[in-house]
Amino acid sequence: MLAAAKDLASAIDTRTACAVTGVSRASYYRRGHPRPLAVRARWQPSWALTPTEKAQILAVLHSQRFIDLAPAEIVAILLDEDSYLCSERTMYRLLTDAQEVRERRALARHRAYQTPELLATAPNQVWSWDITKLKGPGRWNYFCLYIILDIFSRFVVGWTVADRESAQLARDLIDQACAQQRIEPGQLTIHADRGSAMTSKPVSQLLLDLDVVRTHSRPHVSNDNPYSESHFKTLKYQPQFPDRFGCEEDARGFCRTFVPWYNVEHRHSGICMLTPATVHYGHAQQVLHRRHTVLLRAYQAHPDRFSHTPRPAELPSKVWINKPNTCSHERVIPTG
Repeated sequence: MLAAAKDLASAIDTRTACAVTGVSRASYYRRGHPRPLAVRARWQPSWALTPTEKAQILAVLHSQRFIDLAPAEIVAILLDEDSYLCSERTMYRLLTDAQEVRERRALARHRAYQTPELLATAPNQVWSWDITKLKGPGRWNYFCLYIILDIFSRFVVGWTVADRESAQLARDLIDQACAQQRIEPGQLTIHADRGSAMTSKPVSQLLLDLDVVRTHSRPHVSNDNPYSESHFKTLKYQPQFPDRFGCEEDARGFCRTFVPWYNVEHRHSGICMLTPATVHYGHAQQVLHRRHTVLLRAYQAHPDRFSHTPRPAELPSKVWINKPNTCSHERVIPTG
């Protein structure tokens, strides 16, 4: 269309040629008679820093004296010394142009902690223990509940309530639980977070004497101790769990009721709705077989009420803390 307009414009006037061909006159002049675009130089104010001055300011910012200070501090220090290079905002602009403005905490190097990968194929191979706070009668008043849990059976092998976290109390509790469960040297791994009681010297020395492997969660990673965290949620979501306990004996009395209920009566979803005591003491298969027999009897009586033939439930044969991505990294906790 533009070519036709050009041919017609050579015989008649441009306005008529554009009207006949339907081409905009602006397009006709813009496309038909292009003009080279003039390169406009960037305007620099007379007070702008010269390249030499910018290099000098960056050299000051990079100096050993100012390398770890913020521009606001640098400006203040230089003013106290009767010197002025530029404003704080100008320093930030220069640092931004040099790609040197970023979150300093992201640059900090922290120790790399190994992810704990623990496997239990039977009770008394891996225990998890932790301490939770129970609200006392007044504000800022708490009691400490110590719980040791077997991750395979979810059985509470030891617990106590105290008015504070104590390394010696934790040591005695672990020692008592190992004696009650008849733990042999080299049989057990105990996992905990990095609280002061968990990493204390008395606990470390006891586990060394008992030949018990000790592992810890990574800092600020609650998923590394999931079984203890889940147990505490079950505890505190109990309908009978009070908002506050009147005294230490009150908290201890509640736990005397809760722990036996949890071990003997509570059906746990992670172990085929069996009780922890049933799994811990080796009665799981008998109970599952009996349940399956009852289901088969009901199926034979009314098969139309079932979508398929009942299948026996299977207790998990492996319980992990942080299961690795590949089976090649699988590490079995030794048994006694």
